[in-house]
Amino acid sequence: MATKKTAAKKGSATKTAMDCVKLARDPKRPHIGDFIRLICSDFEELHGDRLVNDDRGLVGGFATIDDEKVLVLGHHKGATVEENMEANFGMVNPDGYRKAMRLAKLAEKFHVPVVTFVDTPGAYPGDTAEARGQAEAIAKSLEFFAGLKTPIVVVVTGEGGSGGALAIAVGDTVLMLENAVYSVISPEGCAGILWRDGAKAPEAAEALKITAPDLLKLGAIDEIVKEPAGGAQKNHAVAAANVKKSVLKALKSLKGLPIDELLDRRYAKLRAMGNFFK
Repeated sequence: MATKKTAAKKGSATKTAMDCVKLARDPKRPHIGDFIRLICSDFEELHGDRLVNDDRGLVGGFATIDDEKVLVLGHHKGATVEENMEANFGMVNPDGYRKAMRLAKLAEKFHVPVVTFVDTPGAYPGDTAEARGQAEAIAKSLEFFAGLKTPIVVVVTGEGGSGGALAIAVGDTVLMLENAVYSVISPEGCAGILWRDGAKAPEAAEALKITAPDLLKLGAIDEIVKEPAGGAQKNHAVAAANVKKSVLKALKSLKGLPIDELLDRRYAKLRAMGNFFK
């Protein structure tokens, strides 16, 4: 297991994995609404899954980033207590994932690339979500985005938690903010399972390899997006500008690819996940 000392990365000599978890969860960190406001113009939100309701835990709509027309999808945690409650703290119900697929199908129809912003502790685990097919919705979303015939750029901006994050994180290029985390389980949940002791969350965070440098090394992401000193919560505008630059660069490299080649590359990328031996 990595220790706190060995976990330190260049440029962040004292930063531990648990430090990144705390930064990723900071309520002052920019959320989907901030990125849309700072990066996009003429955003037009679309609502509903056409089956149950409009899950406010996931926001989607068409927008423009400079001269690029895109579909924006992202988890919505909310910036106030009222928004937190309305959006269920970014924990999406099946309706939200079905909304995401409905909108992405429109993007495919109109040959518009998709940009997703990932920031959730996980999918909503309540009985109502299970009754409406939470597991099926996530599984269907993974299958759907794997075969979507338009470029997909993913940005992990805060907390990328489990299948709730992965459901909209299948993409051709996966970007991750410097202090974001991305994991199959929370450090607290992992510590509870392995040691029956939530106090061991820092050790679990190190072992899980959930930080951007670790995930880049493992090949789970493609690029780390720099944050302003102290974290994205210190300067939303700078953080958003850096995200915008990386998103536009990724879109430029993907838009020229024939669809068959794009899908073949995406499939190969997914199949390579977890393959650490040549």
